[in-house]
Amino acid sequence: MPKMKTHRGTAKRVKITGSGRIFMNAHHRSHKKSKKRMEKIYSLRRMQEVDKSHTRRLKKLLPYS
Repeated sequence: MPKMKTHRGTAKRVKITGSGRIFMNAHHRSHKKSKKRMEKIYSLRRMQEVDKSHTRRLKKLLPYS
């Protein structure tokens, strides 16, 4: 059976912790910043955990993580 391929676009955007939780950078960061509160912009800097409904799909794209 051939090796499974890692989806390289997903691998560059996602970080998986040792316990298996998936983190991604936040969206809505670079457009229309003048409408957003500074607290909101500061909170978008750090990586956020991916919702549970997306984890199974992302783990299929990253088979060796």
